[in-house]
Amino acid sequence: MRINADFTKRVAVHYDQTDWVASPATGVERKMLDRIGAEVARATTIVRFAPGSSFAAHTHDGGEEYLVLDGVFQDETGDFPVGSYVRNPPTSSHTPSARDGATILVKLHQFDPDDRTTVRRSIDGRGRVPLYHDPRETVEVCNWAANELVELDATGGIELFVVEGGFTEAGEDFGKWDWLRIPPGRHCSVRAGKDGARIWMKSGHLSGMI
Repeated sequence: MRINADFTKRVAVHYDQTDWVASPATGVERKMLDRIGAEVARATTIVRFAPGSSFAAHTHDGGEEYLVLDGVFQDETGDFPVGSYVRNPPTSSHTPSARDGATILVKLHQFDPDDRTTVRRSIDGRGRVPLYHDPRETVEVCNWAANELVELDATGGIELFVVEGGFTEAGEDFGKWDWLRIPPGRHCSVRAGKDGARIWMKSGHLSGMI
């Protein structure tokens, strides 16, 4: 399966315009943002867990990072409420579930194979909230004021996911839970909406994809 797999192209996915697709686990549905592979894949996905649903125990050979968008996500290490950012590095394993339901943004098989760093962070805060950084990539949440014009460094590619509020880029409007991927080497200039914006952003990580 290949979805938005050409990393030389700008890609935008709007939450309200994308269908839910059933997963192999009962009560778990997905909106696929990009994907290379079948059930085990390099993937960026919005995943919705119905109350009481779960995935079987599994190992993340290529690592997993996720942001909890709604509800409370759970595994053996604890409960992760809205605003939790988690990195489970390669070779880690868990049994994820959502007793009362949850929605997450998740990225799979996108880590450095030698990465063994576990991260548990909240995205709460003002301005720029650092979540993770290494020589390969930077992950952060940015809080932009109403109508603020922001110039972003997309030298190594960049992904923007709207947690709250919205922004405009290249004449296209992005609202809650919309996603934008800009390929390496492009300029990226965005303007926050009238209510400002809270954006989950990953940059620098796409250089090896083209």
